Amino acid sequence: MHVLVIGGGVIGLTTAYHLAREGAEVTVIDARATGLGASKVNAGWICPAESAPVPGPGVVLKSMKWMLRPDSPLYIKPSLDPQFLRFMFGMWRKSNARDQRAGFEGHLRLAADTLEIFDDYRADGMDFEMHTDGLLMAFTDQDNFDHHLDNLDLATEYGREPQVLRRDAVHEHEPLLTDAVLGGIYFPYERHVDPGAMAAALHRRLVSMGVKVIENSPIDAVDRTGDRITAVHSRGSRYQADRIVLAAGAWTGGLSKQFGVPLPIRPGKGYSVEVPALGLRSAVNLWDAKVAVTPFNDRLRLAGTMEFGGLDEKINQIRVDAILRAPAKYFRTWQAPSVPPVPMAGMRPMTPDGLPVIGHLGGLENAYVSSGHGMMGVTLAPGTAAALTDLIVHGRTAPTLQPFAPDRFRGVQRKLPVAAH
Repeated sequence: MHVLVIGGGVIGLTTAYHLAREGAEVTVIDARATGLGASKVNAGWICPAESAPVPGPGVVLKSMKWMLRPDSPLYIKPSLDPQFLRFMFGMWRKSNARDQRAGFEGHLRLAADTLEIFDDYRADGMDFEMHTDGLLMAFTDQDNFDHHLDNLDLATEYGREPQVLRRDAVHEHEPLLTDAVLGGIYFPYERHVDPGAMAAALHRRLVSMGVKVIENSPIDAVDRTGDRITAVHSRGSRYQADRIVLAAGAWTGGLSKQFGVPLPIRPGKGYSVEVPALGLRSAVNLWDAKVAVTPFNDRLRLAGTMEFGGLDEKINQIRVDAILRAPAKYFRTWQAPSVPPVPMAGMRPMTPDGLPVIGHLGGLENAYVSSGHGMMGVTLAPGTAAALTDLIVHGRTAPTLQPFAPDRFRGVQRKLPVAAH
């Protein structure tokens, strides 16, 4: 079986790896070099305990307030485009406790074996920086802290073992915190990786396994006959395969139209900057400021913001400056860098309900999709790749994929198998 994976981000690369390990002949094709964009510049967290979908209680009110601030954690570029309006309406409709809780549980199930699979990657020779020091959520706002205390039962049920740290306890846990931090929640089993190094390691391993990786080749045409994709085209070359996986991150929405199955996947831009190391004991979520702090061996990465606009990676310095200001309220020894760091931007693939889209692509017999993982790409990639590989190679649909079926969106229907007579 020959499988063509369109997209060389963390989702596409892990999917290609699991397929190749199951004996499939695999080709990966990417519009640019693999491992760029959101797959490179994200916080690198492996954090099932923090995988609640973006839409949730209070998001509508917060987003309306934040739209008036140019340095807010969320920016929505006004647009009268009908597709954009439908997307935002769908997101706001899902901004309730019931749907967010259901999505959170779906993510926890999909990520149940994530840590073990990451260990398997390392055991198979992939060399990338990974830390097992856990994750601390730090709060300066009592209401935000209390809200999270009311929602720890799912994390506990799925083995994340959250530790609630009030006042002195949170400062004993992380001595660099300021007195403004009134509490925290520590998840001991969460990890973080250098995502760029991880993507590069996956690429190298794929090549060593005989996977063909084609870079700088955007898809410009798709051949479809009935319910089958017969070929895709890029810059004058034609590519055929038995199975095709669309895993193009934030570009999936546009590409899915070429397959005749448009999906509501839109870009949500995020930024990251790197500064000198601070000596933190673990990764820290500056929850009230919506900034992720990731300590690597030789540097510190700050990541944050969500911009709903177009497919561009232009830098808005006002929003970068807001990220750089945030740690001052949380860390005693924080000093803004004297030389402004070079910011990075990446486009996250977002869906209206905050859940990925994984499975058969509409009624197409030989096409699949894996995208829409939002800010959870690194966390959900291994579980996604394993489940999708089982579907493609063995025809088995894992129960963990049920919440993420593409046909949950109107107009994206799965062709049901015809019973034999």
